[in-house]
Amino acid sequence: MSYAKVRALTRVATPETEARLLAVGRAGTAAHVERIVRGWRCVDRRAEARETAHRHASRALHVHQDEDGMVVLRGRLEPEMGALLIQALTAARETLYQRARVPDGEGGHGGVSADTPSLAQRQADALALLAETALHHGLDPGAPGERYQVVVHVDAPALAEPAQPGQSVLEDGARVSPETSRRLACDASRVVMRHDDAGRVVEIGARTRTIPPALRRALHHRDRGCRFPGCGVSNGQGHHLRHWAHGGPTTLSNLALLCRRHHRAVHEEGYQVARGPDGTLQFRRPDGRPLPEVPPPAAVPGDPIEALRACHESNGLRLNGRTACPGWLGERLDLTWAIDVLHPLAQGARPCRSSEQGPPAVLLEAGGAVMECAS
Repeated sequence: MSYAKVRALTRVATPETEARLLAVGRAGTAAHVERIVRGWRCVDRRAEARETAHRHASRALHVHQDEDGMVVLRGRLEPEMGALLIQALTAARETLYQRARVPDGEGGHGGVSADTPSLAQRQADALALLAETALHHGLDPGAPGERYQVVVHVDAPALAEPAQPGQSVLEDGARVSPETSRRLACDASRVVMRHDDAGRVVEIGARTRTIPPALRRALHHRDRGCRFPGCGVSNGQGHHLRHWAHGGPTTLSNLALLCRRHHRAVHEEGYQVARGPDGTLQFRRPDGRPLPEVPPPAAVPGDPIEALRACHESNGLRLNGRTACPGWLGERLDLTWAIDVLHPLAQGARPCRSSEQGPPAVLLEAGGAVMECAS
């Protein structure tokens, strides 16, 4: 098969489905294979969506322009990101309208006069101010304002060890995982509070900033972007290699710059990072395998052509000029029928066709064999 076909099939093939997909690759053209793989992945995504309810997988933001030119936004955010957006909108809204408040009863319903924008309109203006400010000052997340914050309440045992019991909730009561709290606490202000057995606060410590501004500037100057292999996104968050809840210091040698996506990968998805004796960062996959900055090159034998021929002969392969030619006879591809026949999860979506109707378009001849729908 051609490289284009192999590249497409490896995106969906498993040991259980390899044989049937191999038949498709031998029978159809590269365009056929690409279309079938796209349809296959669509079925897989729907099956995965039914099986998992992870909020992270469903986050989305859709932006499109309406017929009258207005831009329409629709999205879903994770709880901590939603709380951050709400606080940012509140800050921007009050900055725009703190001097334009109208007392209740002065015109309109609910104290909103004809000249005072509604709450929805003020929200839209606040979002525009956020975008303008971000573009004007850059997207490097600096120290947030003291008044507008996302507050996370997390018990000390759960912060030190996510497996320990304890609460980890946002200010409005929405629960986040302890590992999410650890990620947020990597680069945030913290206040330590002590409670008695009845839950009453008995002591409140002073607010401490995890990464001071001067240290943050040095961190950005040293790392120049996300340090996760292959990333390099310029704006990132400070990550404690040894978390401060475990006694890790807030020093330059114990910090690394990670973008939001890979900061989450290190905390919530099992990736590991540590600084080696020579000062270089060492990343590992969740299964413990090293994740190098640059993949090691493949070993090339002294005579690669003869080595390839010997490998083919040992596997009984006989290659010629027509090896990668498909067995396609020019018929039109019926993508829905192809997925119904091939995909293990597609059951009963369409009835099988009888032999009197002739072979469906997907039944491509491959080496003298024809794939048929099971009756």
